[in-house]
Amino acid sequence: MSKKNIIGVIPPIITPIDEQERVDEKALRALIDHCIEHGIHGIFVCGSNGECMALTQEQRERAIRIALDECAGRVPVIAGCMDSSTQRVIENVKRFEDMGGQTAVITPVFYARHATQDETVYHFEAISRNTHADLMIYNIPSFTGLMLTADTIIRLSQIDKVIGVKDTSGNFPLFIKLLHYFKGSDFLVHQGSTNLAVPSMLMGADGFIPSLAPLFPKAHLKLYEYGKAGDIENAMKWGAIVDEICKLYPMAKSQTASTKYALSTLGLCDKRVCRPTEPITADEMRRIDAHIEKLRQYM
Repeated sequence: MSKKNIIGVIPPIITPIDEQERVDEKALRALIDHCIEHGIHGIFVCGSNGECMALTQEQRERAIRIALDECAGRVPVIAGCMDSSTQRVIENVKRFEDMGGQTAVITPVFYARHATQDETVYHFEAISRNTHADLMIYNIPSFTGLMLTADTIIRLSQIDKVIGVKDTSGNFPLFIKLLHYFKGSDFLVHQGSTNLAVPSMLMGADGFIPSLAPLFPKAHLKLYEYGKAGDIENAMKWGAIVDEICKLYPMAKSQTASTKYALSTLGLCDKRVCRPTEPITADEMRRIDAHIEKLRQYM
C-alpha cells in the first residue's frame, strides 16, 4: 500500500457493543460497509472515539480483526495501538501485524505523568525496532497530557517506519509548521480537529479524521474535495455545514455518548457506551434528534 493512499476522510469509527460490552460484530460490519458505500476513504478502528482504552484487550483486538476483515483491502485501515508503556504498545502492534494489519496509530505514553518529548522519541524508536508495521504519530495532548511539538514530530518522522501524523492538538500554528516542513514528501499530515478541517485542507493537509462522518458522509467528503481543490468558497460552505454537524458533540454529557447515539439513528448500531461513561438521557436524545432533522435540509 502506498503511504499516500491513506488520505481523505478517515473517521475514527465507534465500536458498537452489546449488553456485556462485547463487540457487536454485525453492527460494526454494517457501519463499516455504510462508510465504504458512501465514499469514505478509510477506517480508523479503536481510536479514542472507538473507546479503545475502555474495551478489554480481547474485545479491542476483536474490533480490529473485524475491521480488517470487513474492509478486505477496499479502503485502508489504521488501528489504535496506543498504550501506557513501550512494551505494551509493541505487544499491541505485533498482534495487529499477526492479523494482517499494516498501519498502527501510536500516542505518547499516558498515565505516566512524567512523559517527555525525548521519552516519546525513545518510545517510537523502540517500537520501530521491534515491529514491521508502519507507524502513525497521534498527537492528542488532551488525552495523553503531553503536547508533542512540531520539532519532536519532525524528529519522529525520521524514525524508520513512521509514515505520518494525526494532529489533534488544536494548535493550528503547529499544524501549519508541519504542512510547510513535509510539503512535497510522502509523510502524511492529517488534521484530527474537525473545526480546523477547512483551513487545513486548503493549506495542503492529506485529510482529516471526523468521528461524525458516517452520519453525514456527503458534507465531510465535499469539504475534503473542495478543500483539496483549493476552492475556498465551496470549502467554506461545506465547512459551515460540518460545523453545524459538530454541534451534536456537546449535546450529551459525554461526547462518546452523543456520537454513538447520533450514529445509532442510522439504524445500524446501538447507542450503548462502555461504562463508566454515562448513558445518554431521554432529553439529550430529543435534542440530538431535533438537530439531526435540522441538518437534513443541507444534504
